[in-house]
Amino acid sequence: MENKTDLQLLEKLDDVKSRFFSEIAKSIIGQKDVLNHILIALLCKGHTLIVGVPGLAKTLMIKSMADLLDLSFSRIQFTPDLMPSDITGTEVIEEDQTTGKRSFRFFKGPVFGNIILADEINRTPPKTQAALLEAMEEHKVTAAGNTYDLEEPFFVLATQNPIEQEGTYPLPEAQLDRFMFNILIDYPTHEDEVSIVKVTTAQKESKLNQVISREEILKFQDLVRRVPVADNVIEYAVNLVSATRPGENAQDFINEWVDWGAGPRASQFLILGAKAKSILDGRPTADIDDVKSLALPVLRHRVLPNFNAEAEGMSVDDIISKLIN
Repeated sequence: MENKTDLQLLEKLDDVKSRFFSEIAKSIIGQKDVLNHILIALLCKGHTLIVGVPGLAKTLMIKSMADLLDLSFSRIQFTPDLMPSDITGTEVIEEDQTTGKRSFRFFKGPVFGNIILADEINRTPPKTQAALLEAMEEHKVTAAGNTYDLEEPFFVLATQNPIEQEGTYPLPEAQLDRFMFNILIDYPTHEDEVSIVKVTTAQKESKLNQVISREEILKFQDLVRRVPVADNVIEYAVNLVSATRPGENAQDFINEWVDWGAGPRASQFLILGAKAKSILDGRPTADIDDVKSLALPVLRHRVLPNFNAEAEGMSVDDIISKLIN
């Protein structure tokens, strides 16, 4: 990264990152890795799937991020009776009071925001899931023959609850591939939980100060694309993704435990994520360690373990970690 403007942006991002973490600590305690991954996804224009049991502040975390980043926030609570038009918007007949003429008017749905929280996306039928996933892919919404562009940046964070699978519609593998990251949120540590209880049961509520404008986010997103990456880092990412696929050249444990491996989109996201991670760490170029550190969130929803893996108690994370090591 030799461009002087890019190096200035790099310094500015370092300042934004430290202010972001000090501000968000007012409402979110711990979860630094999760927040880091969400920031990386935002800079890469990638969407994120967050999996965690209820009560781990997933909604508060995403709402707090929107406040800090000067972005409009929409929450869509997915339910079995949610219709595609409840997400994208609907046409309504309006009558002109003076002329008595009737015409259709499009009312935009909650997907017309910058940060969209798709809460419990596996609670709604495939038709409604598809409406959101199409908007994620195209950054456009089509209604009654008209196409509407979604305002940039457009960033979807979908949550899934892993424990109540009754009456849910799990996302198909092809749909899961649209998400850059699959992030697991775990229970807080004992110390963090004590702090959470102290803060949330007291009267004072901290106000979050905005740390970055919408225009600056778009500049940082462009900067990620300009980060140089050495060929050997790209080779490593492609080799790692290829190694998840069963076949003649695969390692024995992959053939034994995996039904499907990750596709080329995983390699793209590994490199994009590595670029974003490097500039968030204040480094002008990405390396192999950046790729390794993002392998789990990028690959865990793209590698499909089989019955043998389950019988031997091997999770998808175990298989990916074994590959990296």
